Amino acid sequence: MLQQRSGAADWLADALVEDALERIEFMRLEPDRALVLGTGAGELGKMLERKGVRVTVAEPGSLDLEAPYPVGGFGLIASLGALDTVNDLPGALIHQRNALGPGGVMIANLVGAGSLPRLRAALLAADGERPAARLHPAVDARSGAALLQRAGFSRQVADSWTLRLRFGSLDTLVADLRTQGLTSALADVTPPVTKAGLERARTAFLDDADRHGRVVETLEILTLTGWRD
Repeated sequence: MLQQRSGAADWLADALVEDALERIEFMRLEPDRALVLGTGAGELGKMLERKGVRVTVAEPGSLDLEAPYPVGGFGLIASLGALDTVNDLPGALIHQRNALGPGGVMIANLVGAGSLPRLRAALLAADGERPAARLHPAVDARSGAALLQRAGFSRQVADSWTLRLRFGSLDTLVADLRTQGLTSALADVTPPVTKAGLERARTAFLDDADRHGRVVETLEILTLTGWRD
């Protein structure tokens, strides 16, 4: 896997693990059992185990998020970028709620709406007058709170924070996204970018470069926190 190569980009996993751990500590959560899944699940699991938590780690792709979980009763479910591309997000949230025990908490991080504006602009420049759908839809904080309520969580909190990154080229950004499994998950096959379109995209990406030739790209990370009575 690309993620296992030496020197592979892991900035998303690092950011999601740090954010989840800060929230767990801020809320003073002390669950007996926790389910950790998604990007960086192994690292967060180790940190929770050091606190005496019995942890079940589900690596990406090892668990069907759109089906009832085989076990339940967890005091905490930490979902790190695992729900970004599910087809039935409300259903997936219901399954996570049902896997919690009474008083359990779910913390779910997703790449939210408004992410990757420089990449989006570059892709529009590549396609010209006939833009294709190349990035899958994302959820914003307002919609996230409504989804938590719809899933039956007794309390719901949805907030977002910005992850800022600097890149020297479009190719480096795309390579980092691919390494971390962040390429498009659209079901429909989009037309390939032409060689001329790719050059337009590379040029457009660098339009806002600083004096060092670096471009600031951003990801809006949506965090959904829900409690089960």
